[in-house]
Amino acid sequence: MTRRHEHLQHPPHHKTLDSQRSRIASAAARLMAEDGIADFAFAKRKAARSLGLPDGTRMPDNAEIEAELRTYQRLFQDDEQNARIAHLRQKAADLMAILQRFNPYLTGSVLDGTAGRYAEIDIQLFADSAKDVEIFLLNKHIDYAHSVPRTDRAEAVLSVQADAADTGIVANLVVYPPQIERIALKTRDGRIRERARLDAVLELLAAPRRGDSPCPG
Repeated sequence: MTRRHEHLQHPPHHKTLDSQRSRIASAAARLMAEDGIADFAFAKRKAARSLGLPDGTRMPDNAEIEAELRTYQRLFQDDEQNARIAHLRQKAADLMAILQRFNPYLTGSVLDGTAGRYAEIDIQLFADSAKDVEIFLLNKHIDYAHSVPRTDRAEAVLSVQADAADTGIVANLVVYPPQIERIALKTRDGRIRERARLDAVLELLAAPRRGDSPCPG
């Protein structure tokens, strides 16, 4: 068999792999939208199992799932999604206004508009010490709990209720050293993690939701 004939036999296999990736991406996006799963890796694994695919199946990357998630939310949750994002961004802005001394930035799914049901707010803070933030919260009578940092650059993650009325909305205050503020932090899959200062978040709240995009800090 010639190399040319061998090459011609490969496309069907690649099409199968592409089809599997697409099915996993769609199923993972649906899980994230409907069940509030925020972890891409967990959503991929659960999607693959639900589709009966074997371990070791080639997975879609996070960008593929995010694209499917935006499509799903636009088609099936449009009004709900617009209301959810506006509400979460307002709660984030309220917290950021209180935490101005620590140069807060909104990041994650609330900023990029893909936050699903039960989503948490992610806010980056920059302080000489995480203890400074803890003392500040205590003085403001804001209860907090320690969470495990998702990156080794973070000093601490302090989880707080977004406000007294909305006890189901959690905000994760990710505390970094001041020098990290000048560095473009990346997501686990290597993409730049977009972030926005308070003024940019307020601009998003004032603008129409449909078609908005993250405002880099």
